[in-house]
Parts: sequence; C-alpha cells; structure tokens
Amino acid sequence: MPTPSLGEPGSAWRDLGLVLIATGVFAFASVHFELGEALSAWTSSREQYQLDELPGVLLVLALGLAWFAWRRSAQARAELQRRRKTEKELIAALGENRRLARINARIQEDERRSLARELHDELGQYLNAVKIDAVDLRDASRALDAEAAARAAAIVGLVDRLQVTVRDILRRLRPPGLDELGLEAAIENCVDGWRQRFPSVRYELEVARDLPRLDDDVNMTVYRLVQEGLTNVAKHAQPSRVSVRLEQPAPGSASIVVRISDDGGGARATLPGSGVGLTGMRERVEALGGRFEAGNTHPAGFGIVATIPVDNPQ
Repeated sequence: MPTPSLGEPGSAWRDLGLVLIATGVFAFASVHFELGEALSAWTSSREQYQLDELPGVLLVLALGLAWFAWRRSAQARAELQRRRKTEKELIAALGENRRLARINARIQEDERRSLARELHDELGQYLNAVKIDAVDLRDASRALDAEAAARAAAIVGLVDRLQVTVRDILRRLRPPGLDELGLEAAIENCVDGWRQRFPSVRYELEVARDLPRLDDDVNMTVYRLVQEGLTNVAKHAQPSRVSVRLEQPAPGSASIVVRISDDGGGARATLPGSGVGLTGMRERVEALGGRFEAGNTHPAGFGIVATIPVDNPQ
C-alpha cells in the first residue's frame, strides 16, 4: 500500500495517531519508572543551577514551537490556496486562448472558402471568356495573318497558365473534395499532387478504417497538417520516401493521430523558415486541445506526430 503524502487527510490522522501513541508510551514509562520523582531527586542536589525550573522552561518552549508550527502551517495553507487560485485562472486563460484560436482558425477557413468561391465564380468565368475570344481570334487569324495568329495563340497559352495558377490557388485555399467527398479523399488528392511534382519520391498514405467521425474544425486541422507537413518536406529535405498515416491510438479512442515522416535528414526545426510552419501546425493542434511533437527520427529523418481529440466519436 503506498504511503500517503503530506497533503492527504490520511497522512494527518496517521501522524496524530503516532503522537498519541508516543504520548501514551511516555506516560506509562513515567508512571512505571517514577520519572518525576527521579528528576526531582536529581535536581534537588543541584539547586544552585536552578534545574528544577527546567520543566517549566521546556513547557513554554514547546508551546512556542507549537504556535510557530501553527503559524507556518497557516501561511502554507494560504499560499497553497493562492497557487490553486492562480492555477485555475491560468487554466481558464488557456482555455479561453484555445477557444479564441479555434474561432480564429474557423474565421480564416471561412474567409478562404469565400475567397475560393469568388475566384472560381468571378475570375474563372472571365478567364474562360478571354480564352474563348482568344481561341476564336486565333482560328480566324490563321487564314489572314500568321503574326496575328501567333499572338492569339500566345494569349491562349498565357490564359491556360493563368488558369492552372488559379486552380492551384483554389486548391490551397480550400481542399478540393473535402466538403463533398470527405477528409480521406481530400488528403489522397493532396498526396497525389506531390506525387506528380516529385515522381522520384515514394509517397505512402495509410488511413485507418475505423476513424471516428470528425467535425469541420478537426477535418481542416488534419488536412492543413498534412498539407504543411508535405510542404515542409519538399522545402527542407531530399527524401526518397515520405509516409503519411492517420490512425487511432486505441480502438474506440476519442482522438486521432496524424504521423508524417520522411528519410530526408533530421534537424528540420533549425532550418530557416521551417520554424514558422511547425509553429503554425503546433498552434492549430493545441487550439483543439491536442498535442504536437516534431523531431528527428532514426536513423536519418524527420517526423511529426499530432494527437487531436475528437468531440463526437462514433
């Protein structure tokens, strides 16, 4: 059985019991051996030293020490109460900070969704109109003027490149398929994009089948983690293999674990520019009450592990 600590009620009763037992043993020994009479006889022969006054002095000293201990105990209790109050205030402030960070992330995603919709509906239509007119101009100019046809073809090429750029911006602002097809499809689309950019790198994606249902905040956080993690790898490493895994720490657990690792060398957090991305990822995870870890992996690589609680598990 573990020994109770000083702060537990059982410890106080145990100490009081020890004091009472020690007092009873001393009282029995005093009666049995007549310690009072022996002390009186011993001090009577040394009256010049006034030793018979020693019991009274010791009694006052004992009372003084008891008062001193009581005062220190009262001060310790008051300090403990102040620390508990401060701890509660810090916990409340941390909870408020996480709530505000979560609201801020939700506002950012709403703004990105709105901006992506505007780019798609407004700018996309104008680009399509410009391209249609440029194609008509190119086709009409071929029979009349080769130079004009070449210029029209150049306009068509520029519009094509601009449309690709806009689609890439839309993909970054709002993951394609996240709202319609779900998180797994959106992450697969993201990983496929990196596979096309770096065909020499082996990208591995593994998503557990029994993941709980996730709300929009968790979905976006998980997707942004994967997105920023793969961007971090592309910027600061030259890996041959990158692994992305979504799993549960235990069956039925109300949390999801995101693991991103590569074999492109460690010490990623010390590289210029990488700290901002890792900090943003950590803030996103901690805003949801999760835990974020990043560091070197054996034998040579870098890994990110994020554990995010789920509000509405299956």
